[in-house]
Amino acid sequence: MKLTGTHKLLKLKKKNIGNTLLIIQIEKLIFEIENSNWKDKSEMVLARKDADCVHEDFYFFDLHIHRSLILIEFGEFEEAAVVWCGSHDEYELVFKNNKDVIRKWLKVNEWID
Repeated sequence: MKLTGTHKLLKLKKKNIGNTLLIIQIEKLIFEIENSNWKDKSEMVLARKDADCVHEDFYFFDLHIHRSLILIEFGEFEEAAVVWCGSHDEYELVFKNNKDVIRKWLKVNEWID
Protein backbone atom coordinates (compact mmCIF):
# COMPACT_ATOMS: atom_id res chain seq x y z
CA MET A 1 0.00 0.00 0.00
CA LYS A 2 1.28 3.46 -0.85
CA LEU A 3 1.54 5.78 2.16
CA THR A 4 1.69 9.54 1.60
CA GLY A 5 2.22 12.31 4.11
CA THR A 6 5.03 10.48 5.87
CA HIS A 7 6.82 13.83 6.26
CA LYS A 8 4.45 14.44 9.20
CA LEU A 9 5.68 11.26 10.85
CA LEU A 10 9.30 12.17 10.15
CA LYS A 11 8.69 15.53 11.81
CA LEU A 12 7.22 13.75 14.85
CA LYS A 13 10.28 11.48 14.97
CA LYS A 14 12.64 14.46 14.79
CA LYS A 15 10.70 16.27 17.53
CA ASN A 16 11.05 13.20 19.77
CA ILE A 17 14.57 12.12 18.77
CA GLY A 18 15.43 10.84 22.25
CA ASN A 19 12.33 8.67 22.50
CA THR A 20 13.65 5.48 20.92
CA LEU A 21 10.50 3.49 21.65
CA LEU A 22 8.32 6.05 19.86
CA ILE A 23 10.65 6.13 16.86
CA ILE A 24 10.52 2.33 16.63
CA GLN A 25 6.71 2.40 16.80
CA ILE A 26 6.49 5.04 14.05
CA GLU A 27 8.82 3.06 11.80
CA LYS A 28 6.85 -0.12 12.53
CA LEU A 29 3.56 1.58 11.60
CA ILE A 30 5.01 2.90 8.32
CA PHE A 31 6.45 -0.52 7.49
CA GLU A 32 3.20 -2.35 8.29
CA ILE A 33 1.07 -0.01 6.20
CA GLU A 34 3.44 0.09 3.23
CA ASN A 35 3.93 -3.69 3.25
CA SER A 36 0.38 -4.67 4.11
CA ASN A 37 -1.70 -7.08 2.14
CA TRP A 38 -4.91 -6.08 3.86
CA LYS A 39 -7.86 -6.87 1.65
CA ASP A 40 -10.18 -4.60 3.61
CA LYS A 41 -10.30 -2.41 6.69
CA SER A 42 -11.39 -5.27 8.95
CA GLU A 43 -8.09 -7.05 8.24
CA MET A 44 -6.22 -3.86 9.08
CA VAL A 45 -8.08 -3.51 12.39
CA LEU A 46 -7.23 -7.13 13.25
CA ALA A 47 -3.56 -6.50 12.48
CA ARG A 48 -3.44 -3.14 14.27
CA LYS A 49 -5.38 -3.39 17.53
CA ASP A 50 -4.70 0.32 18.15
CA ALA A 51 -6.66 1.38 15.04
CA ASP A 52 -9.78 3.38 15.85
CA CYS A 53 -12.20 4.39 13.09
CA VAL A 54 -13.16 8.01 13.74
CA HIS A 55 -14.90 8.81 10.45
CA GLU A 56 -15.60 6.46 7.55
CA ASP A 57 -12.11 5.88 6.07
CA PHE A 58 -10.19 7.78 8.76
CA TYR A 59 -8.41 5.98 11.57
CA PHE A 60 -6.36 7.03 14.55
CA PHE A 61 -3.46 4.79 15.55
CA ASP A 62 -2.50 5.14 19.19
CA LEU A 63 1.22 4.44 19.53
CA HIS A 64 0.83 3.89 23.31
CA ILE A 65 4.52 4.45 24.00
CA HIS A 66 4.13 8.24 23.70
CA ARG A 67 0.35 8.46 23.45
CA SER A 68 0.96 9.73 19.94
CA LEU A 69 -2.07 9.61 17.73
CA ILE A 70 -1.84 9.42 13.98
CA LEU A 71 -4.90 10.05 11.84
CA ILE A 72 -4.71 8.16 8.57
CA GLU A 73 -7.17 8.14 5.70
CA PHE A 74 -7.48 4.90 3.80
CA GLY A 75 -8.62 5.55 0.27
CA GLU A 76 -9.20 3.64 -2.88
CA PHE A 77 -6.45 2.13 -5.00
CA GLU A 78 -4.51 0.80 -2.02
CA GLU A 79 -3.43 4.24 -0.83
CA ALA A 80 -3.26 5.73 2.64
CA ALA A 81 -2.38 9.25 3.72
CA VAL A 82 -1.13 10.59 7.04
CA VAL A 83 -3.54 13.41 7.80
CA TRP A 84 -2.52 14.47 11.31
CA CYS A 85 -0.18 13.30 14.05
CA GLY A 86 0.66 14.55 17.49
CA SER A 87 0.69 13.77 21.17
CA HIS A 88 -2.42 12.82 23.12
CA ASP A 89 -2.49 16.30 24.68
CA GLU A 90 -2.40 17.89 21.21
CA TYR A 91 -5.18 15.51 20.13
CA GLU A 92 -7.37 16.62 23.03
CA LEU A 93 -6.72 20.30 22.23
CA VAL A 94 -7.55 19.90 18.54
CA PHE A 95 -10.25 17.22 18.57
CA LYS A 96 -11.69 17.39 22.12
CA ASN A 97 -12.12 13.56 22.17
CA ASN A 98 -15.19 14.10 20.00
CA LYS A 99 -16.00 12.51 16.63
CA ASP A 100 -18.16 15.49 15.62
CA VAL A 101 -15.16 17.78 16.14
CA ILE A 102 -13.00 15.36 14.12
CA ARG A 103 -15.57 15.41 11.29
CA LYS A 104 -15.69 19.23 11.35
CA TRP A 105 -11.85 19.42 11.34
CA LEU A 106 -11.72 17.03 8.35
CA LYS A 107 -14.27 19.17 6.54
CA VAL A 108 -12.55 22.50 7.30
CA ASN A 109 -9.23 21.03 6.13
CA GLU A 110 -10.90 19.69 2.96
CA TRP A 111 -10.40 15.99 3.63
CA ILE A 112 -14.15 15.40 3.32
CA ASP A 113 -17.10 17.25 1.76
